[in-house]
Amino acid sequence: MNNIAIIPARGGSKRIPRKNVKSFLDKPIIAYSIDAAMKSGLFTEVMVSTDDAEIAEVAKQYGASVPFLRSEKTSDDFATLADVINEVLAEYEKMGKRFDAFCCVLATAPFLTSQRILEAHTQLVEHDFDSVFPVLRFSYPIQRSLQINNGQVSMVYPEYRNSRSQDLAPRFHDSGQFYWMWCDRFQQQQTLFAEKSGAIELKEWEVQDIDTEEDWKMAEIKYRLLQHD
Repeated sequence: MNNIAIIPARGGSKRIPRKNVKSFLDKPIIAYSIDAAMKSGLFTEVMVSTDDAEIAEVAKQYGASVPFLRSEKTSDDFATLADVINEVLAEYEKMGKRFDAFCCVLATAPFLTSQRILEAHTQLVEHDFDSVFPVLRFSYPIQRSLQINNGQVSMVYPEYRNSRSQDLAPRFHDSGQFYWMWCDRFQQQQTLFAEKSGAIELKEWEVQDIDTEEDWKMAEIKYRLLQHD
């Protein structure tokens, strides 16, 4: 099967400057995503989509290809992942290269492993899903979530006021690590959350949002603990 790993890595980052190439412990954080994709052995191409010369150079140092830089349209604050993927697939098509499936791997996912990429790919193929991505279970039942209006607390879902936590169905959220999808189905649907999406469930220690400097420090602490174990 002819698969491509697409790692979006824009140069601009408001909350954490130079986020995609910032050193995470002993190497640039994007290197972890490149390494996980390459170790999976599933890809004929592992590429980084960027508008930034430094990111392009770092990506190449760690084994990824950067055959072109992003256009202005896919480099601004309003560009979506779908926009980036469309551009990548179109540019490769111009080079005479077509792929069966792609895996869009986020550049700041140091807890990502090649095993999880393989597991999701297996689901994509065996269950004929349109797309597959990793999810994380909410640690507390969202059915018992609260809201505050004008200082007053109320339940978002009052019908669950007297329900026991253990009786409530688990709910999940996107882990923000990667998305597998068939190229033709993406081009038809133009969304990663497809009509027939599957998921693999991750554990709490496999996921860490990295949106602030505090998140970054927490992720490094968590990573060190995992390596020690």
